[in-house]
Amino acid sequence: MTERSTNLQSDRATDFEAEVNYDGEQLDLADRISLRRVAGMSTELTDITEVEYRQLQLERVVLVSVWTSGSQVDADNSLAELKLLSETAGSEVLEGLVQRRDRPDPATYIGSGKVAELREVVVATGADTVICDGELAPAQLRKLEDKVKVKVIDRTALILDIFAQHAKSAEGKAQVELAQLQYLKQRLRGWGGNLSRQAGGRTSGGAGIGGRGPGETKLETDRRRINTRIARLRAELREMDSTRETKRAERRRNKIPSVALVGYTNAGKSSLLNRLTGAGVLVEDALFATLDPTTRRTQTADSRDFTLTDTVGFVRHLPHDLVEAFRSTLEESVLADLLVHVVDGSDPDPQGQIEAVREVLREIGADQVPEQLVINKADRADPATLTVLRHQFPDALVVSARTGAGIEELQSRIDERLPRPGVEVQALVPYERGDLINRIHHEGEFDKLEHTAQGTLVVARVHEGLAAELSSFLLSEGADTLVR
Repeated sequence: MTERSTNLQSDRATDFEAEVNYDGEQLDLADRISLRRVAGMSTELTDITEVEYRQLQLERVVLVSVWTSGSQVDADNSLAELKLLSETAGSEVLEGLVQRRDRPDPATYIGSGKVAELREVVVATGADTVICDGELAPAQLRKLEDKVKVKVIDRTALILDIFAQHAKSAEGKAQVELAQLQYLKQRLRGWGGNLSRQAGGRTSGGAGIGGRGPGETKLETDRRRINTRIARLRAELREMDSTRETKRAERRRNKIPSVALVGYTNAGKSSLLNRLTGAGVLVEDALFATLDPTTRRTQTADSRDFTLTDTVGFVRHLPHDLVEAFRSTLEESVLADLLVHVVDGSDPDPQGQIEAVREVLREIGADQVPEQLVINKADRADPATLTVLRHQFPDALVVSARTGAGIEELQSRIDERLPRPGVEVQALVPYERGDLINRIHHEGEFDKLEHTAQGTLVVARVHEGLAAELSSFLLSEGADTLVR
């Protein structure tokens, strides 16, 4: 081989290598279209000044409670409930602190000395959120955040966040947003001069001559927008409520009795509804799993129709804004003929649950509705606790929606306590009016039913409207012929 040919092959090899290297490192398709995480590029958020406008994302939290009244057991139960609420919102609870005081500190909720201790706990545990077991005033919230240097929220904001996570229907979402805006409106604040829209002189950083005027601050703009949104949401809820009222009016027109399941959150109301009616609604071992009321029609043992409604659960210190926003939903309880008050028998403080629910019922005007107390979760409850509850509430029924224990007795008790039709009739109904006999089956009570040559002889109790429709076929007392 000549030197010239050798050099030519060497040049070609070099050109080939250059051609291969031109495309660079080749990767599979999946590697080429994927995003690569670069280590050390994350920036932790340390500025807490915009806490109200950030989405509430609880991660590692420290709980703080002020014990002002009651026993230590009451304080521990309240903090345990706050822990469950925090975990339902999606957080990891690292520490729980309780302070004994006559009343919360008006400046920082727990006092300046305890704030320093709280800061040490936050630093030691690496927490990024502090949750207070009470409703903080705007000034308390601001000062506590300034001292602790992490996000601080109160019990009301926590419950509103859980409601926002669980709201599914358009009405439920609108109600939660309304409550959140009402809560937020009182806690708006300015966070620096750069957010002001008021013009000033040159010395104050304004536009100088020709640029001065009253203007509108960012704070005022936010408050105006919130008020506009609140008005819009209330109008939407009024429209939705008209639909619900139409359904209620139809049930009232047909004199169908209504029963509402009320009780503490996670007491087992939805499970009880499924057991009694086969409704198949969502059942979840979580706080506030049910926000949208579910109504199902069912029947008593003697075939009378009535409706059973699963309502939103209550909790201690339920935020007033939330009660106001959900007032149209809670009216199912106010307008019911019977309240089935469900209590979690396995809870550490069932008596506290009962009182908390009755307090909310008083607030919405449902405390005058007849009530049937039902102690649920008997399969998980302490027998000693059940004995105490039976002694305190002799008329209460003990059931288990999971196992079905006591359900038949509950059904019989509901049948007994439903309102009875008020008009007694004796009628001979022609066979071609079988629709009236069917309505008596569903809306009234039969005392006697006999088929004769002239028609169906009935002695029954019915409501006024059905009695009017039967008036043409009524029998005089002791008569056996049709009176026209």
